[in-house]
Amino acid sequence: MDNRPHGLQSGQSVLFREVNGMQELNGTARPVTVLSPHSFSIEDTSHLRPYAHGGFFVLVKTPKTFSFETMEKQLCDPQVLIPDFSKPEAPLQIHAAMLALDTFQEQQGRMPNVGCLQDAEVLLKLTEEVNGRLKNKAPVNAELVRCLSRTARGALPPLAAAVGGLASQEALKALTGKFAPLQQWFYLDAIELVRPLQSLSAEEFASRGDRYDGLRACIGESMCLELHKLRVFMVGCGAIGCEMLKNFALLGVGLAKCSGEVCITDPDLIEKSNLNRQFLFRPYHIQKPKSTMAALATLEINPELQVDAHLNKVCPATEGTYSDDFYQRLHLVVTALDNVEARRYVDSRSVSNQKALLDSGTMGTKGHTEIIVPGLTESYNSHRDPPEEEIPFCTLKSFPAIIEHTIQWARDKFESGFMQKPSTYNLFWQTHSSADAVLQRMQARESLEGAFQVIKLLSRRPSQWEHCVILARLKFDKYFKKKALQLLYSFPLDTRHFTFVVSMARLFAGIYNIPYSEKDQCEEEVARVLREVTVPEYKPSEKPIETDESAKKPDQLKLALSSEEEREAIGQLEGAIAACHVSPEWLQMSPMLFEKDDDSNGHMDFVASASALRARMYAIEAADRLKTKRIAGKIIPAIATATAAVAGLVALELIKVVGGYGFESFKNCFFNLAIPVVVLTESAPVKRTLIRDDISFSIWDRWTVYGHDAFTLSDFINAVKEKYGIEPTMVVHGVKMLYVPVMPGHNKRLKLTMHKLIKPSSDRRYVDLTVSFTSEVDDEEDLPGPPVRYHLHCDAQVP
Repeated sequence: MDNRPHGLQSGQSVLFREVNGMQELNGTARPVTVLSPHSFSIEDTSHLRPYAHGGFFVLVKTPKTFSFETMEKQLCDPQVLIPDFSKPEAPLQIHAAMLALDTFQEQQGRMPNVGCLQDAEVLLKLTEEVNGRLKNKAPVNAELVRCLSRTARGALPPLAAAVGGLASQEALKALTGKFAPLQQWFYLDAIELVRPLQSLSAEEFASRGDRYDGLRACIGESMCLELHKLRVFMVGCGAIGCEMLKNFALLGVGLAKCSGEVCITDPDLIEKSNLNRQFLFRPYHIQKPKSTMAALATLEINPELQVDAHLNKVCPATEGTYSDDFYQRLHLVVTALDNVEARRYVDSRSVSNQKALLDSGTMGTKGHTEIIVPGLTESYNSHRDPPEEEIPFCTLKSFPAIIEHTIQWARDKFESGFMQKPSTYNLFWQTHSSADAVLQRMQARESLEGAFQVIKLLSRRPSQWEHCVILARLKFDKYFKKKALQLLYSFPLDTRHFTFVVSMARLFAGIYNIPYSEKDQCEEEVARVLREVTVPEYKPSEKPIETDESAKKPDQLKLALSSEEEREAIGQLEGAIAACHVSPEWLQMSPMLFEKDDDSNGHMDFVASASALRARMYAIEAADRLKTKRIAGKIIPAIATATAAVAGLVALELIKVVGGYGFESFKNCFFNLAIPVVVLTESAPVKRTLIRDDISFSIWDRWTVYGHDAFTLSDFINAVKEKYGIEPTMVVHGVKMLYVPVMPGHNKRLKLTMHKLIKPSSDRRYVDLTVSFTSEVDDEEDLPGPPVRYHLHCDAQVP
């Protein structure tokens, strides 16, 4: 498969089609044996006709039967899933302790009392007795048993959420028969959270008759108060955001009476498709802001919370709102985002302001959590995922093999025809003063980028609804010629054809600002217009078909024009001027941004119908509207079970961050509930970069220099040398190079003031500069150092 991984596993089956030569394979499912990430084999094919070329395969999912032992047998000989390999014996130790806890409750008629040492010793003795009867067992963990005794009457909401997500997925498996069930026991613990609290007095965990008694029994009164005082910034109020707000409410994070606050922001409105997993929202919330509705729903769970809801994106454009001063008032940041770019930006702001960041994400049944703690762990930007593999241009244009190819083709047609071309058209006429001026320059043989495409759009611009219908019909002929004629013969103007023509006509009317009515869109009216359309006779094009999978889509605006194309463009522009079709209204179009969730705009009608028609042309099984919407809208599939699990796991780590726990206590997690697999690992430790034998830094380090109005660049360099023992060889502010010795004239800058070089705004208190240092090894490049925060005035306070 060239350099593309097939993603198969030995024992799976694949279905072949469009194989030339060895045609017996087509339509049959064959088991595979993986030879390498890029190749696999099937059974002996020597009795088949010789292979010629081509062919596609798709993975075939085959049912699998699972067998389970009885509860009675499994109680004594448990088969357990190990989520954390740093403590592989923990599941069996918890199994014995939980059985002992059941026995304790049967004998005593109650759970162990909070902080009762006698009850803890009774439970420990029972655990030892139970463990002695088990076939599959591990040594009794006395510390774990004592923790269980102390917290048995408690309730830790995040742990319940995480276990609830996993258990709910198992229930769905039992009902649907989809995905592999758990075999057979799974224990998830938070021992790292409760173990350090064992030394606290019993009074810390005593009941106080409020809603936090269950939580207090697990983490103590002092930790509860720290949670109440917490100031959290959460970015995103979607599926994970809703679950996190639920956890905040149950934990009492950010109470108004304790001067705490939960600040949330999300620019999106609630769509109908959100309701199946974003559980704080109801049908009457549709088309209302996510953040404000989520805030109101959270206050219904816990009215004591202080929730500040914003409608902003968190990006460079909103740094005036989410400034360094804003971040300095926070204790930590939580992301509930659905894209990497936004995560990277929030991570960079959190690192810059030395704030802990709790990140999580899901994709279907898969989920991950990442805990980022100042001075201890790597940041999100410390690692990079491989780039998403793009569909080759030639595959999209001429050789689609799966429905994703036809859907992406339809989406590209939308972007090109209704977003990019109108935007290019507008930009061209904003750049050039008039059509007459453009004509004169073209007649003078002057090359104008984009002129040919823009003039073609101008010359063919429709002026009424009927023209839009005709244009859509001609596009249908262009996109689906030949095979489309056969389709029309076999299926005269079926629903797909009609939907394509009407939806595309609506899109043309939209970009050209042409009004139309409901009546104009009815089948009878459209059919009347179509009867008058004259479709040009098909003539084969001499244009070669691209077959190179590495080839990129050409930029039409930068292609050189032939003399014939130039003459054609000049003639079209002359015709438009003569027809008075160059008024300001005619030189303006309305680009459309693809919106998948508004069924009234015709966007999904166009993409779904175009994709389905192209799929039929290539004998590809068409997708329903929902699947088409998911692929075209690049919707990351989310289910409530996975979002509940990741949010619970993140909230457990939040408590550790608040408690100031050590590095070894924090856990990142990856899971796939479909298999099921749950893997808990330690966070990646922060790396330090060595500049000199005695000078190193990490991503969390920031050097500071305090200046004043007369502070020169030379003063700055000397200040860094005196304070940190190393002399900068380059100083950069953003993309502006303040000092690079090899650049002409830069040595003269040493006498200039920092104010003159930086030119800060009057309200700016400091700037972050990038500095580099000479390597001790000859011929090596300069080494970058940590960011240097230069305070413009000596009386500036560290933010």
